[in-house]
Amino acid sequence: MRNPAAFLLLAAAFALPVHAATSSFPGTDDLRHLRALGPALLSPDGHSVLFSVTDATADGGLTHLWLVPADGSHPARQLTVTPSGQHSGESAPAWSPDGHAIYFLAHRGEQNQLFRLSLTGGEAMPIPLRALPSVDDARLPDAIPAARKAAAAAPTPLPLSLSGFAVSPDGRWLAVWARDPQTPGEKAAHDAKADATWVDHQTHRTRLYLARIQPDGSILPAAAQLQTAAKSATPAVNNASAATGPVLAPVALPGNLASAAWSPASDRLLAITRPANDLDDLGPANQAWLVPVAAQPQRLLHAPATLRSPIAWSPDGSRIFFAAQTPEDAPPGVEELYAMAASSDAQPQRLLPDFDASLGYGKPVVLADGRVLVPVERGFTAGAVTVPAASTSGAEATPVPQSSATVTALSTNHARSGWVWLASSSDQPTRLCYAPQLGGDCHALPTPALSDHPLQAVRSLPVHWTNDGFALEGRLSIPPTASDHAPIPLIVEVHGGPLGAWQDRYDPWVGFLLGHGWAVFRPNPRGSSGYGWKFAAANKDDLGGGDLMDILTGLDAVLKDHPELDANRLALMGYSYGGEMAGFVEGKTTRFRAIVSGAPVIDQFSEYGTEGGSWYDRWYYGLPWEHFTDAWRQSPLSRVAAGRTPFLLLQGESDTTDPIGQSEEMYRALRQMHIPVEMMRFPREDHGPLARGIFGYPTPEPWHGWQARQRIVQFLNLWLAAHPPTSGDAISDSHLQGSSLPVQ
Repeated sequence: MRNPAAFLLLAAAFALPVHAATSSFPGTDDLRHLRALGPALLSPDGHSVLFSVTDATADGGLTHLWLVPADGSHPARQLTVTPSGQHSGESAPAWSPDGHAIYFLAHRGEQNQLFRLSLTGGEAMPIPLRALPSVDDARLPDAIPAARKAAAAAPTPLPLSLSGFAVSPDGRWLAVWARDPQTPGEKAAHDAKADATWVDHQTHRTRLYLARIQPDGSILPAAAQLQTAAKSATPAVNNASAATGPVLAPVALPGNLASAAWSPASDRLLAITRPANDLDDLGPANQAWLVPVAAQPQRLLHAPATLRSPIAWSPDGSRIFFAAQTPEDAPPGVEELYAMAASSDAQPQRLLPDFDASLGYGKPVVLADGRVLVPVERGFTAGAVTVPAASTSGAEATPVPQSSATVTALSTNHARSGWVWLASSSDQPTRLCYAPQLGGDCHALPTPALSDHPLQAVRSLPVHWTNDGFALEGRLSIPPTASDHAPIPLIVEVHGGPLGAWQDRYDPWVGFLLGHGWAVFRPNPRGSSGYGWKFAAANKDDLGGGDLMDILTGLDAVLKDHPELDANRLALMGYSYGGEMAGFVEGKTTRFRAIVSGAPVIDQFSEYGTEGGSWYDRWYYGLPWEHFTDAWRQSPLSRVAAGRTPFLLLQGESDTTDPIGQSEEMYRALRQMHIPVEMMRFPREDHGPLARGIFGYPTPEPWHGWQARQRIVQFLNLWLAAHPPTSGDAISDSHLQGSSLPVQ
C-alpha cells in the first residue's frame, strides 16, 4: 500500500475529441496511441502558456514542451525535440522571470542537465555545472586497491546530474540540487564488481548549490561559494570556462535536499531536506531551512516534520504557506494547510483544521486580497478553495467557482494576470483552459491532437448509499447500448491507496471496459481521500473489513437500481490497495466470477519487511510482530483457503512499493488450493509505471500495457461468459492463450 500521490494517474491528462456520430470506444491498441497533456505555466506577461505533451506509448512515451498564445489566436507549437537515441524527454519547465526564455531539465548523455531556450530564436543550450566531489568512497580504508589508486590523484570537478532547480524571481540567482557524482575511484570499484552495498550507510547525498545568472544567461559560482571552493580547488578550476561549466560548492545542509523555493525578494530560499539513509522509515523527519544567498542556513525549528513542497511565500517574504500532516490520528498523507513566519523560532499555524475534504498537490497561491488559494479534492470533484491567510480555527474555505467536475493544476503568474488549468469530467475530455480572472469560464486553448481518431465517452452516474453509519458514494458507467441487449456484466473497480479516491474525470480505461460490453462501478469506501480526516481514518486496523462491506453494499445498491445489470456476472479488479482488496474478496465472498489483482499486498508480514517504506502501513495496524493477530487478520493470505474465484495477478518485477513476492505468495497459495489462477510478470516495471501502462497512459515500455490488457480481456471473457468453466473443471491452456482471441 502507499499514499496514492506517488501512484495516482494525475501527472498527465488525456485530451481527446469526442464526436458522437463517429467516435468509438478505445481498444487495446488504441491505448498505445494516446498522447497526454501536462500541466501549464502562464508566462510573466500573461500572453503565452507553456505546457507539456507526452508522446504515445507506441512512439516512446517521451515528454516535450509546447507553447500556445493565451488568447488562443494561434495553434500551439512544439518547442523541444528529444535527440535520436535518447530515452528521456524534457521535464520541469520554468519561465525566466523576464519571459524571454524557458529553462528545463533533460537527460543527455550520462547527466540530467539544465537547458535554457531563448524564445527569440536559437537552439536550447545546456548549462553545464560541476562540483568537487563532497564524498569519495574510494578513499575509505576498506576500498579495493584499484579504487584507492584511482582516487589517489587530486580531486577533479565532476559534472552534476540535476534533480531539480529554481530560478530566483529577479532572474539573478540559480539554485540547483543534485546527487553526489560518482568519482573515478568509485567507478573503478564498480567496474571491478566491488559493488556490495552497506545498507543505510550511504555517504552520497542530494545537495543544494547556488550560482549567479549573468545578463547573457551564463552561470558563475556565487561569490560566497567561490571563496569556499577556492580552499580545495586551484584557480584554474574556479575560472573554468563555460565549455566545462562553473564549479559550484554545496550549501551546508543535512540530509538530502528535497526542494527549494525562492523568496519574493530573491535574497533567500526555503529549503526542505529529508534525512539520509532511510531514517524517515522510523518516522517523519523533514526539516525546513532558510538559506540566505550570503549567510549561513538557519533551521525553522518548529516546522512540522511532514511538511512538503511546494510552498508559497507571502508577497512581503515574511511568511510561508505549506501542506503538512494533520495532528489528528489519521493516515500519513492526510494533510492540512499551515502558515508560518519565516523565522527560526516561529510556530506553525493551522489554517484548515477539521477540513471536510482533502488538500490537493498543487502550489498554494497568495492572492492580493490576503487569502490563500489551495487545490482540494472533495468527493468525486477536484478544484480549489481560498482561505484567509491569518485565519484561526473554524475559518471557512471558500470554493472557487468551476464549470467542470475536475479542475487540476490551477496556476497563475507572479502578476496574477491570468489563470490556467486542466479541466475534465467523465464525458468531457481534458482541456487546457485559460481565464483572465480566478474562477472565470474556461477558454479552451488549441492543444495538439492527442488521439489518432475520436474516442467515445459516457457520463458516469452518481451512486449514493449508506453502510455502518457512513454516507458513501460511487460512480457507475454503463455502455450506451445496454438497453439493447440482455443484462450486462458489471466490473467493480477499487482504487489505490487506501488513501486514494476515484474522481469524475475523463478516463479512457473506463471507455476501454465499456467497449467490451462491461459496466463499471467505482466506489469510494471508508478510508478514501476527499471526505475529511475522520472518513480517511475509518479503516484503521480494519483493512478488508468495513471498507470491503462498503464496496459490497454499494454493489447491492447499484444492482437494486439498475436491473439492466447482470447480478450473476460480476467481476472485481484493482491495483495496489485495489489489488489488496481483490485478495480479500477472494477469501471472503463468492459472488464474483472473476478477480483481477494488480501489484497487491497479500501478506502484511512479508510486505512490511520488504517494501520501500513502512511508515504508511504502520499507521493502519502497527508493528506486525507486536500486533500479530491484527496483521494476519488484515492479510488476504489468511483467508485464501476459503477462496473459490478465478484470479489474475499482474505484477512488475521491479516493484519496490508492493514487491513481487506478494503476488508470488498469492499465486502459489491459490495454485496449491486448486483455484484457477494466472500470473503475469513484467520485467523492469515498478509500481506506478506498470499501472500507467495498463490503464493506457504513455509509458516508455512499448508492449507491457498492451499485453496486460490482452490478458485481462481474455480472462474476463472466459469467466464472464454465459457458461464459463467451473472452478472444478480442468482449464486447458487454450482458454488463456494469447492466440485464442483477437486483439481488442
